[in-house]
Amino acid sequence: MKLKIAFFSLLLSVVACNNASKPNAVTESNDSEIENTEKFKYWNWITAGHKKSDSAYAAHFNKLKNYGIDAVLINTGADAKLLKRLTPIANKAGLEVHAWMFTTNRPGDSIALQHPEWYMVSRNGKSCFNKEERPYVGYYQWLSPSHPEARKHILSLVEGLAEVEGVASVHLDYIRYPDVYLPVGLLPKYDLKQEEELPDYDFDYSDASVEKFMAIHHKDPRKMSNPAIDIEWKNFRLNEIQSLVGEAYEIVHNHNKKLSAAVFPYPEMADHMVRQRWDKWKIDMVLPMIYYNFYNEELDWIGYATKQGIDDLEGRPTELHTGLYTPKLSNPDLKEAIQLAKDNGAQGVAFFDDYSMTEEQFEIIKASKK
Repeated sequence: MKLKIAFFSLLLSVVACNNASKPNAVTESNDSEIENTEKFKYWNWITAGHKKSDSAYAAHFNKLKNYGIDAVLINTGADAKLLKRLTPIANKAGLEVHAWMFTTNRPGDSIALQHPEWYMVSRNGKSCFNKEERPYVGYYQWLSPSHPEARKHILSLVEGLAEVEGVASVHLDYIRYPDVYLPVGLLPKYDLKQEEELPDYDFDYSDASVEKFMAIHHKDPRKMSNPAIDIEWKNFRLNEIQSLVGEAYEIVHNHNKKLSAAVFPYPEMADHMVRQRWDKWKIDMVLPMIYYNFYNEELDWIGYATKQGIDDLEGRPTELHTGLYTPKLSNPDLKEAIQLAKDNGAQGVAFFDDYSMTEEQFEIIKASKK
């Protein structure tokens, strides 16, 4: 992982509530504190491959467990066979395993690349199938959730991962459209100004998407003078992602697994930037990537974005676990970031980057669990 500054935002999309201690007994208060500590989960995103030996993975998983990590989100490239190999090793180390997959963005997908019609198209008519026409970076290879065969392919990958014994959830990443707006901190890298929805970054005008929309609303978004202000067109794309998540939810639950996802920092922002309204999804857990420095925000924004997500999920069973980008966090800031997530209602924290975390950072994570 990463590629994940690239892969998560494109370099270029916790924290237990503190229960009030009971006044009538010290024992009850202490039990409550212990319960909260156990419920607050520590996650780590990790990318895996075939080359590393089982013993090397076992050593790494044992290290993560020793430093307080409870769950690993393993990116195998949606390779169920590799996941089946690694899951028992991680489970033996005492770690939950969550099968992390790229969802609508499918870089290098050998099956999808045989079907140009499966890919999203921009308002300017540029297809994510064509290398020279992809937005921002070459690995932005977005499949249209409106194409029935593309959707079927994505869901078949979800099912393949859900079938692996010992997996706790299937974890959807890039479950959205391409970035209509980049995080402001990334704009200089691409020499861009994005003060409106620009045609090269506004998707999906593929035949499958447009035809499906027209069948419902009887108007053609390709002929709109300003499609950005057409609420039905915007809502259609939000609903395409929502329904894809809903189908994935049914699949994984049929295999007695849960569904989780990496999402943008809070629902209103995700809606605005990538057509992703995750507070309306049927999903068990969300891990918003609250990478504050990507947005030129200050550290306390982690608390703000966490609380906003918690508020938007009120009344829903979905858990929220705050995602932290550790390469940009100093040691004191990492400690504070974990506390900000806890104080603002998250049920855990997830750490990225996988193999680049320092021993000092791991020690801070471990100490924060006490």
